[in-house]
Amino acid sequence: MTSTVPALGTRTAEGSALQAVLLDMDGTLVDTEGFWWDAEVEVFARLGHALDESWRDVVVGGPMTRSAGFLIEATGADITVPELTVLLNDGFEDRISRTLPLMPGAARLLTELAAHDVPTALVSASHRRIIDRVLDSIGAHHFRLTVAGDEVARTKPHPDPYLFAAAGLGADPARCAVIEDTATGVAAAEAAGCRVVAVPSVAPIAPSDSRTVVPSLEHVDLPFLQGLVRA
Repeated sequence: MTSTVPALGTRTAEGSALQAVLLDMDGTLVDTEGFWWDAEVEVFARLGHALDESWRDVVVGGPMTRSAGFLIEATGADITVPELTVLLNDGFEDRISRTLPLMPGAARLLTELAAHDVPTALVSASHRRIIDRVLDSIGAHHFRLTVAGDEVARTKPHPDPYLFAAAGLGADPARCAVIEDTATGVAAAEAAGCRVVAVPSVAPIAPSDSRTVVPSLEHVDLPFLQGLVRA
């Protein structure tokens, strides 16, 4: 997905200092955080282990290798991280092939950003195979750039994915608005120097000077994002 991107310092989106919008995928645009947990529960049940519900907050929003490593250590399951990663991706992909619900307000927001020619990137800790399946449903045309968790040396909570996305769009991270649903993703975006909108999905997220917390994407539109960057 390539297109002309405004040079650094230019104003986009009808005069705003907002240069780009970077969006997480699972739990932010698509209602799939529960799918990951269900896949994890199912895989470990086949391995003879039950997962504690309290672990859900630990693995949500994190890179696959971190989540897989934690669950292997917590359960003592006889499986390697690469083997478990394949099983989890298979289980998740099976679920999204049956249904892929959008989060409330997601379709309207993506349409609005496209209508105003706002450079937009999808930035996810999910692997490329998963992102491409989701894009088949929500529309790859909404994004000038997509970044997968297995395409960067360090994924969330490190800032690398968001720095990579901003650079790919020719944007200053400080002029980018990031929309995230987990503390892990928020940490990555804030470390990159972006303005953050948190839309908590599984666990609560507290507001701070660098982030605004809203209950759903139905509270987010282009003027709202422009105001964050001006602030």
